[in-house]
Amino acid sequence: MRRALRLAARAGELGEVPVAALVVDPDGDIVAEDHNRTRERSDPTAHAEVLVLREAARRLGDWRLEGHTLFATLEPCAMCAGAAVLSRVPTLVYAAPDPKAGMCGSLENLAHDPRLNHRIEVVGGILGDESASLLVDFFRAKR
Repeated sequence: MRRALRLAARAGELGEVPVAALVVDPDGDIVAEDHNRTRERSDPTAHAEVLVLREAARRLGDWRLEGHTLFATLEPCAMCAGAAVLSRVPTLVYAAPDPKAGMCGSLENLAHDPRLNHRIEVVGGILGDESASLLVDFFRAKR
């Protein structure tokens, strides 16, 4: 998660909202890593989680990321939580909760919705203070 926090800090330096994500294989090796690139790409779907899920699937040659773990510095939004569910990752670990848009426990829990055909184990709060601090500092500087 510390690596993701460094990536998130870099995103903030580039003017992106400081959020980053990693996909890690069962052996602990990083398959994909990235940070938000919505401004850079003028793409509302260029969230860190979506970018790493796409890259991991491309590298592995399979859209099913069974056995892999998704790490994110912020609780995923509806789009990112949905992408994680569809990718079949069994575990999602996030740092800071997102009370305004988080869909893995804050507003709703898409990752555990029984109506979907796949559910994800969610672990939140890992280095949450550090991640939240990056976000608070970023938005404070914007005001």
